[in-house]
Amino acid sequence: MDGTVLVADDDRTIRTVLTQALTRAGCKVHATSSLMTLMRWVEEGKGDLVISDVIMPDGNGLEALPRIGRIRPGLPVIVISAQNTIMTAIQAAEAEAFDYLPKPFDLPDLMKRSARALDPKRRAAKPAHVVVPREPGEDLPLVGRTAAMQALYRLVAKVMNTDLAVLITGESGTGKTLIAHAIHDFSDRRSQPFVVAQAADLAGIDGISTVLAKARGGTLLIEEVADFDEDGQARLVRLLDVADDHAPRVMATAQADLAQRMEQGRLRKDLYYRLGGVTIAVPSLRERVEDIPLLAEHFLARGERELGVARRLSADARAAIRSFAWPGNVRQLENTLKRLLVTASEPEISLAELEAALGTVQAVEPARAGAAESERLSASVARHLKRYFDLHSGQLPPPGLYDRILREVEMPLIEIALDATAGNQAKCADLLGINRNTLRKKITDLDIRVTRRRKLM
Repeated sequence: MDGTVLVADDDRTIRTVLTQALTRAGCKVHATSSLMTLMRWVEEGKGDLVISDVIMPDGNGLEALPRIGRIRPGLPVIVISAQNTIMTAIQAAEAEAFDYLPKPFDLPDLMKRSARALDPKRRAAKPAHVVVPREPGEDLPLVGRTAAMQALYRLVAKVMNTDLAVLITGESGTGKTLIAHAIHDFSDRRSQPFVVAQAADLAGIDGISTVLAKARGGTLLIEEVADFDEDGQARLVRLLDVADDHAPRVMATAQADLAQRMEQGRLRKDLYYRLGGVTIAVPSLRERVEDIPLLAEHFLARGERELGVARRLSADARAAIRSFAWPGNVRQLENTLKRLLVTASEPEISLAELEAALGTVQAVEPARAGAAESERLSASVARHLKRYFDLHSGQLPPPGLYDRILREVEMPLIEIALDATAGNQAKCADLLGINRNTLRKKITDLDIRVTRRRKLM
């Protein structure tokens, strides 16, 4: 890797780590905690790549991107941010950032992206998009910092200003329609209509023409296309075939596996290939357990703004929400917390109130009385895993089970070890037998709060 990299971040540790890594890779590095200093370097012609945080003491890194583009067209900027929402990814794409990475970032991954940005053979940047200012109060409840959600954010940001058809797949309640709205609301078609259509809307002599007239040059979302019968599929193909230069962009949602349905002869091949320009798979809540507390905080905060009622989850309730199956996914979580905002008797929502709102069927079975003292850890884990499989009603759990289970064990292990060492990370790392930097990354990844205190012996 060759070139000069400008690093702007108010976190001294991040500046040090990036400086050391980029220097070892052969780059020259200028690092600062000031956006003003970064812009001065850019104006002076310094740097072949910029790596910048969003929230800086003297400004916003995203808001500086258009200015950087005007001063130094083609200068790649990689945005790193602790704001783990789709808004950040979309704004980064709109402002023509070369790439976007959420914090905490994977250093080897950032180095690979930096190498691509510094590659003299890389393609020229795409034409700039118009950046539309957003109201501070706007709220998109697409929240998550897991790798699956961050990948989804980046894909949405890439496809929003194309004309490609988009197929959004996922279980009920995962937010498929919400993602379609986000793609439309932040695209060049944002001023045009967003129309949702089902099979019944396409029926009749004028069904297709009526739907097209409503959508005009905006976006047409076909909901649950897998539920269309043969006649409905034929009508949908005709709708797609009559499209002209003023036709709407077409998106579709589906819970079922459309490729499998096509192979079974239950879905027309021509329809499948017309709709599948880009497929966005929305993960279930079971596939992103680490996002559940973050989503809960988001919904409670929004409830406080809308209802004027402040609620928080107790420690037991906060831990328990990660153990429910959530068959209704994000929608079920949101509705449960809305109910608890109104019905909870105290500002702190108790475990008993959470369990009452959800019902005992979906809760992981509590440990048997006295089992903790006599049962081996492996037996306890086996019992928990059996219950987890049972919750899927004869279906296999989502892929990635190995990593999810390891994280479930890892978090309490690190928390208990930190408590035992009074929050001393050096002692904790030694106790666990891992590198101190590895422990720090795990603390950040797992969102573990560390409290230093004096250990009373």
